[in-house]
Formats: sequence, C-alpha cells, structure tokens
Amino acid sequence: MRPLAARSLLALSGCLCGLLAQALTLPQELRASVPAAVLSGQATMSFWGFDIYAASLWVAPGFSDSAYERSVFGLELVYLRDFKGADIAKRSIAEMQGQEVLHPELHTRWETQMRALFPNVKAGDRISGVHQPDVGAVFWCNGRMLGEIRDADFSKRFFGIWLAPQTSQPQLRRALLARSTTSGVVPR
Repeated sequence: MRPLAARSLLALSGCLCGLLAQALTLPQELRASVPAAVLSGQATMSFWGFDIYAASLWVAPGFSDSAYERSVFGLELVYLRDFKGADIAKRSIAEMQGQEVLHPELHTRWETQMRALFPNVKAGDRISGVHQPDVGAVFWCNGRMLGEIRDADFSKRFFGIWLAPQTSQPQLRRALLARSTTSGVVPR
C-alpha cells in the first residue's frame, strides 16, 4: 500500500474510532438532565446511500417506547456530513408533518424556532436534545447549549421523528429502541 494511502486509511479509522467511542459515552450535557441514563440503541441514518448522522438514544429507568412522550430521555446525533441549520429545521418539520398534519400556524412557529436554534453543522459535529415531558425540549451543539423550545407538543412531535410508530424510518426506530421494551428499559 502506498504511504499516503496508508496514512489516509489510518486517519479515517482513527476518526471513526473516535466517533464510536464518543457515541458509547453519555454526553456530558445529557448527564444533568438524564442522570441515570443508559444507552437504549444506536443507528446510522442513511439516505440514497449517503450516511447522514449516527444517532444514539439515552433513556432513564422506566422509559417506555409505547409512551416515550411521558419519559425524560436524550437523543444525540453525530453528523457525518455538512448541513445548514435551516435545512435541518425544514427537514424536521417535514418529518413532523408525516406523523400528523400540522396546523399551518404551528408549522410556521416551530420551523421559525428551529431555524433560530439549529446551527450549520460540519461532519463530526453533534446535536443533542433532551425531551422534558410536559415542558419541551433543550438542545446543545458540541456540548454548548443552543436553547430550548418550551412546548410539550413540539417536543413530542420532534422526538417522534425517531420514536413515534408513524416515523418514516421504522428500522432506525427499532435500532434506537433495541434495548427498550414497552414495560421499561431492559437491564444489561
């Protein structure tokens, strides 16, 4: 193997190992909000053969996949490609619409809030969010707090992109819920 190709392969494998190690550890920003969290599952979201992000779901004891909206949990997305924050917001709204049609006023308000919150991301950046039942959602990017959306319905629908039975990505949902059951978290 050529020296340059060998160094490139070694650098790529180091980067992937770093992302994997990062994905197996509860992110610092989630520790305060979901202190007893355990990893429920992980998956990579791909679209047309392109990997978009690696997702990890962190759940507290008592989490129930059939009533996810009643539980505190954290979701971490490690982006594998560059995206504009406005595009993340637009895609999120489209996915939320897929669960149940949004009233036009909600559509506009939520997309505007997400556009103001979500930054442009580069490969390796991570956005983490915590679902707070009956309150809303809090978001971080690379450990730095972005802000919150204090709307319980928004939070249920936003995290429903990954966890609702109506998700457009049922395989991703199954992988994220791999260590969960409808009666609670499966012990390790």
